[in-house]
Amino acid sequence: MSPKTMMAGVVHALYDSSIRSKTIDIELIENDPDQGKKVLTAVEEGLQTCNSFFMSVAFINQSGLTPLLLTLQELERKNIKGKVLTTNYLSFSEPKALDALEQLKNIEVRMADTSSNAPGFHTKGYVFFQKEWVRMMIGSSNITAGALTRNKEWNVQVKASSKGSLSQSVMDAFETMWNDRKTIPYGDIREEYVRQYEQKQQMQKKEEEERTWVQEAKKLQPNAMQQAFITRLYSLLEQGAHRALLISATGTGKTYASAFAMRELRFERVLFIVHRELIAKQAKESFARVFQNRTQFGLYTSNEKEDGNYLFTTMQTISRENWMHEFAPDHFDAIIIDEVHRAGSKSYQKIFDYFQPDLWLGMSATPERTDDFDIYALFDHNIAYEIRLNQALEADLLCPFHYFGIHDLYVDAQENELSDFRYLTCDERVDHIIRQANYYGYSGDRVKGLIFVSRVEEGKALSEKFNARGFRTVALSGSDSHEYRERCIERLSSDAREDGLDYIFTVEIFNEGIDIPSINQVIMLRPTESPIIFVQQMGRGLRKNKEKEFVVILDFIGNYQNNYMIPIALSSDRTYNKDTLRRFVQEGERLLPGSSTIHFDEVSKKEIFKAIDTANLQTLKLIKESYTDLKQKLGCIPTLIQFDEFGSIDPLKIIDHSGSYPAFLQKYEKDRQYNLPKLHSKQLKILEYISKKFAAGKRIHELLLLEEILNNETDLFETLQDRLIQEYEIELDQNTKENLTNLFTNNFIAGTGRNTYSDCIFIQEQEGAYEVDPKIYKLFQEDYFRSCVEQVVQFGMERYRKIYAKHPSNAPFALYEKYTYDDVCRLLSWEKGEVALNIGGYKYDQKTKTFPVFINYKKDENISETIRYEDRFESPSVLKAISKSKRTLESEDVQKMLHAKEQGIEMFLFVRRNKDDKQSKEFYYLGKIFATGNVEKIKVGKEDAVEIEYELETPVRQDIYDYIVR
Repeated sequence: MSPKTMMAGVVHALYDSSIRSKTIDIELIENDPDQGKKVLTAVEEGLQTCNSFFMSVAFINQSGLTPLLLTLQELERKNIKGKVLTTNYLSFSEPKALDALEQLKNIEVRMADTSSNAPGFHTKGYVFFQKEWVRMMIGSSNITAGALTRNKEWNVQVKASSKGSLSQSVMDAFETMWNDRKTIPYGDIREEYVRQYEQKQQMQKKEEEERTWVQEAKKLQPNAMQQAFITRLYSLLEQGAHRALLISATGTGKTYASAFAMRELRFERVLFIVHRELIAKQAKESFARVFQNRTQFGLYTSNEKEDGNYLFTTMQTISRENWMHEFAPDHFDAIIIDEVHRAGSKSYQKIFDYFQPDLWLGMSATPERTDDFDIYALFDHNIAYEIRLNQALEADLLCPFHYFGIHDLYVDAQENELSDFRYLTCDERVDHIIRQANYYGYSGDRVKGLIFVSRVEEGKALSEKFNARGFRTVALSGSDSHEYRERCIERLSSDAREDGLDYIFTVEIFNEGIDIPSINQVIMLRPTESPIIFVQQMGRGLRKNKEKEFVVILDFIGNYQNNYMIPIALSSDRTYNKDTLRRFVQEGERLLPGSSTIHFDEVSKKEIFKAIDTANLQTLKLIKESYTDLKQKLGCIPTLIQFDEFGSIDPLKIIDHSGSYPAFLQKYEKDRQYNLPKLHSKQLKILEYISKKFAAGKRIHELLLLEEILNNETDLFETLQDRLIQEYEIELDQNTKENLTNLFTNNFIAGTGRNTYSDCIFIQEQEGAYEVDPKIYKLFQEDYFRSCVEQVVQFGMERYRKIYAKHPSNAPFALYEKYTYDDVCRLLSWEKGEVALNIGGYKYDQKTKTFPVFINYKKDENISETIRYEDRFESPSVLKAISKSKRTLESEDVQKMLHAKEQGIEMFLFVRRNKDDKQSKEFYYLGKIFATGNVEKIKVGKEDAVEIEYELETPVRQDIYDYIVR
């Protein structure tokens, strides 16, 4: 970077932001989820790009350090040196975090002594060296989870020459503190510091216990999620409902929610059914805390039969006829069933057939089942409340997690080889697992971990090998008795170190129905076969507990075809869009709410990208399963909007597959109770046209016009213009009117598509105005067909309002949303559409004076030399792009690009990463661009071309920018 370039960045930052700069050399670093920003990301980026570094922070705790461990491990492998300076002030820094840093061979850790009369130590600075440049971030952030991910923090980041006075001052100040006589290598004072830290922790624990005792004496109150559930449940009961479902992510407090509901709605006699006695005991204690009364609660199991108005039992107990008949059918006012997705079994059906309460309340984190039993129908499709993983994280209902996707030892092996018992249990793999588990650690006094494996024999063998290395573990399977399982769980949960367990190995018996709040590490040693099971297993560690601040999730990733399910599970994404999944793997931690983080090492990342590339995410099986599940949930055929409302598959996937939603239903909905009318081929083709063109809601004009057509307005464009102005403050210009005319008379489509949709003529001209074509109007008189069209219109309008309504700079596009070639031609109001081959990277439209530029940022290395363009971002606000081949400075298209601004030409930038993705053919819209005047003649292969520098009107949002350029 030249001094001139650097000065432009300084002027931009400190004098006038409107002055263009290729680089952002001075910027504010803060936690801003709306902008995809976290302080943590800036620290990681500095570490990933440096040759050496130092940090000076007052406090370091484990929750802040853990997300950095993967990056720090990579720096150790590369032998990139670092210095970390902290303080013993208030004995706040955690010894485990300092120990983790001390163990890294490339990092020195020193501690400044602030005892006695030493001055206070409050520095928060991160300095990363890059050859002759230095990146410095100085501000308010310590190495804590709050500071790096969610708190309001201000840090100024400066990129400067190492020769500059600021760089020299910061380096001198650090060296002065580092070499001060009161600054001591951590290893030399570790023993004394740990003693001070533990004394402080004991005092705080005693104070906390006293506070907790006082707080427990107060009446517990429901959180926002639980209150919303109670309100909805009350409403259902008022409407005469007798059955309801609570769908709530593991760890969000379903048991407490049901207790609050029973308390607030004043149910007098309640039966709470679980499938294990330990869970019944835990539920009883939860209810007692909510009601502040232990006398009215009792256990009713094979081992204990206590009295009480509220009884807590197991399904195995209450389903026995002799015990069931101890109660009259109407004895209980309400019956609550935990893990209700099991209710399809014969034992549960006996319970449902006998009892007649006023309310059946079912609770589950995962009501979607792989069997044929319809849980939703059992509860009359009454969903009292639903909260999923990301919602729960956003509402701070779950324990934060730090997920690490780590390559398994034999990642290069074929999938069938990875199931070989020798690979799974060999000493080398065991040592690899233990090294990683020890390195990434846990929150709390000792590890309390669950390890999920593929089969029982593997669990037993791994448990033996862990024990031989000094761990205390057991392997549990479905063949072990409930009593033995419960003893093992108690040993894992216990704080006693003598008899306590470090880990339990299991196949799938702990996927659900187990409550061990103190679990602080979950290790996955099996391929991901289902996003549901993945979330169930990860969810074992997500329950909040005073003994832990976070949970570590270690996922050992091999060469598996189903690896694409990992980002689906972690993101809760149901669009099944490959580009969206890739972006989550790359930038996932920015997209997660709160302090939770996601990291993949480079090998695992490649394996997941490979799985995403080869996966077929438009399979009929996937679509039918999603459709059937939502239909069961609602008890009727879902509308398009309901797919969005209930977090199901993106219905645009159905349209991509079948042409339209009614076409899908006509082919695959065989339930005679719905008796759907048959649509003929012309109707289906019309629905396909409007569904594929307009259902995504990327422009409101077509949807409003369709509404006018359905209403048989006499002067369609006059009515449309009035509505656009009144409802959306949008002017209807002549180019857009002609564009819409062509769209609704089948004159817009390029290529063979025009013949495909020859019947899609909706309007006709009559004495200078446009009216509804009589043929289409006649078709719309058929009720079912009309309702199908109305459903597309309503869905598209909802999508527009939620996603595409915000248009910066009067552009017809929403920033950072995705558009196809056809979308761009249509929304720019071109007279005709263009096929991708004719656009070839960019195309100017003379009539509208618009000039979209399409860039495939990542290109195949084997691509022909004549079209291998090295387009590249130099910063979030500066792009260098190459013209088509056989171009010079005098070429007409080059002249238009260079002088677009003065000629009134609007240039729009669209970028995508994966050109060869046949399922994700969309580009991110990154705003308007202008040529800066910096231009260079180059060769592309043997052909002439021109490299042009552009300025972006709006700098690219950081998370999108990083995803594209990395």
